[in-house]
Amino acid sequence: MIYPEQELEIPGKAETVTENEEEDVAVEGKKVTILGTSDVHGRIYAYEYATDSPDADAGFAKLQTLINKEKAEAPDAILLDCGDTVQDNSAELFNDLPIHPMVQAMNTMGYDVWTLGNHEFNFDKSFLDRNIEAFNNTVLAANIYKTDDTRFVEPYKIFEKDGIRIAVVGLLPPHIPRWEASSPQHFEGLSFTQPLEEAKKVVKELEGKYDVLVGAFHIGPDGEYGSQGALEIAEALPEFDVIFCGHAHSRFSDKEANGVKLIEPGCYGWALAKAEITLDESQDGYVVKDVTVENIETKEIEEDKEILSEFEFVHKKSVEDANIVVGHIEDDYVKNVDYITGEAKVTTMPTAQIEDTPLMDLINEVQLFYTDAQISSAAAFKNDMNLVKGDFKKKDVANIYKYSNTLMGVNITGENLKKYMEWSACYYNTYTEGDVTVSFNPDIRGYNYDMFAGVNYDIDISKEPNNRITNLTFNGEPVKDDETYKLAVNNYRFGTLKGLELVTDEDVYYDSYETMQDAGRIRALIVKYIKEEKEGKAVPTVDNNWKIIGIDLESPYKDTVYEMIKDGDLTIPRSEDGRTPNVKSINVNELIEEGKLEKNKVEELPKAS
Repeated sequence: MIYPEQELEIPGKAETVTENEEEDVAVEGKKVTILGTSDVHGRIYAYEYATDSPDADAGFAKLQTLINKEKAEAPDAILLDCGDTVQDNSAELFNDLPIHPMVQAMNTMGYDVWTLGNHEFNFDKSFLDRNIEAFNNTVLAANIYKTDDTRFVEPYKIFEKDGIRIAVVGLLPPHIPRWEASSPQHFEGLSFTQPLEEAKKVVKELEGKYDVLVGAFHIGPDGEYGSQGALEIAEALPEFDVIFCGHAHSRFSDKEANGVKLIEPGCYGWALAKAEITLDESQDGYVVKDVTVENIETKEIEEDKEILSEFEFVHKKSVEDANIVVGHIEDDYVKNVDYITGEAKVTTMPTAQIEDTPLMDLINEVQLFYTDAQISSAAAFKNDMNLVKGDFKKKDVANIYKYSNTLMGVNITGENLKKYMEWSACYYNTYTEGDVTVSFNPDIRGYNYDMFAGVNYDIDISKEPNNRITNLTFNGEPVKDDETYKLAVNNYRFGTLKGLELVTDEDVYYDSYETMQDAGRIRALIVKYIKEEKEGKAVPTVDNNWKIIGIDLESPYKDTVYEMIKDGDLTIPRSEDGRTPNVKSINVNELIEEGKLEKNKVEELPKAS
């Protein structure tokens, strides 16, 4: 964002203004309103089909109520979505329709722009092509190219509102070939460039064509895997006035770089992002005077009745599908979902990431069975996922396995298996004397922490990252660097391993999608396994093949500290974006120093029952 008192010329702007030129201003205070959503992930109704329950701050229906209100005040407002729209929350049930309901909803709601997200590429390219064609307005993604070096969709869209030219630029992460490595047909004929490189190119293409420059990025504030985040792009390109972010599932409106405002409305429909841009008009054109941004939350908002009516068929079919009984759960798979409180909702430490559980063993057991692998790895996609005694329904599978991943079998050397396991174990923060909890690296998502079956191992978190895996054995013998092992992973992790140069395409010996198409998705395989191999009975078992070592949590203060946590007197910190729980260990030495615990007076403090 460039203010008039700044003597900085930007080629794309209609003019450069200094303090001495303020008398040329003819019209003051024109406003442009931009509204944005991102990462709605298959949610039209305020409903989570994986749990078969309402979700108070989710869905297009709630967003539409806010959009209607905003457009009543600013009829020319531009409405954009930053991607990851057509995947998750049973959205795949409708993939064979001529137009996906999520795209149909965007058309009904009057979206002007749809920037593609990485999850738009989870399915056959024909599905994406069909829905791009069905979207009524402009689909953006500047950094996707076809084999003839032309762009796959539009790089930008220029709107004119009351004489003001607003350019909206779309970008997404370039890692689709990595994430969809097992299904190259999902991005057949396409290549992806680095977002900053492409943003510079687009800004140059737009020189002299805009008064306001807006980013509609399926990119979070920070970069990943060597590509740039929105903050870095903003720092390099102050020509942008505001950037709407996505992908990170973050909620913020307070980030800024080099004068460029950034905003992200969380995920699932948590909020409607709004930017209000004020401009003055001089003899030579418009100048941006101010940009304000805010997230308008949906939690207390009523759902739009017209959207509910139009898409009632989606809700009904999704609920019916979620409640199909596929077997019986004989007992709870995780007894204490929250490690400290024992509650079903995680507020402290998720048990599933602290110790081996029957739940992770089930997922790995299924993967081992269908790949005929020796070793398997899987992640806990939700902190509070569980299977609870009673009917085993399809919604339970979606609850424990959130994504529509497919299954891969790959050959990997013992040496590279160890490197992979060390990469995964970086998830834990290093233990410090006095810690009474185990904590996680805030820069690593929980879905990037894999737990392994088929091998026995310890994770020594007293050691620094990349030096933690100890006592690693297969069939009672140490894993050998030069021996090849068969490993089961999901298709996303296969892409990760390729990116880490631990496996290649030639190492693949099994691909469930290749052999079974949609029936080869891991969620479908879990259902198939319980029905066919376990006669419909899901019985929790755990082999405790791994554990965390290098810690001493048995402090005389432990029970007192845990009771303080339960009572709410102590809070275990979460990551800034809220996505990673438990990012700092509770340390009794720090508590004593802060005066929250009295040294050597533990016996006088309340004890845990």
